Amino acid sequence: MTYTMNTSKRDRQKRTQKDYSLSFKLQVVDEVEKGHLTYKQSHVKYGIQGSSTVLKWLRKHGTLDWTSKMPMKKKAPPKTYISQLEAKIKRLEAEKEILNRAIDIADDMLNTEIRKKYLPLSQTASEKPQGDKPTASSK
Repeated sequence: MTYTMNTSKRDRQKRTQKDYSLSFKLQVVDEVEKGHLTYKQSHVKYGIQGSSTVLKWLRKHGTLDWTSKMPMKKKAPPKTYISQLEAKIKRLEAEKEILNRAIDIADDMLNTEIRKKYLPLSQTASEKPQGDKPTASSK
């Protein structure tokens, strides 16, 4: 059973899955693997309905490796994502605690006041209300 390329759209025949014999599938796979057609061209040439049907045949019956090189990234379920974020928060809080201890140790060893030096500046910047108009007393 040989299928030829149809030239007009009205000649092209839509098929159902039951119409595809094993020999037809193998013929299409062979043409694609020999480089005569791409799998998309064979889809159009033979009027195969499913856009990925030929690709499935290539994976199943073909001799070449037709598997995707880049696996699809699966999204984690919301509960997993939340638990990952909670773990990250715990890790960051532990890092913050370590850094605060390091600052305290540096202050003691070097007789400095790193935290006291920079903390008031950051506090006044965060306490300043944004969008407030200057009052007459602040001018």
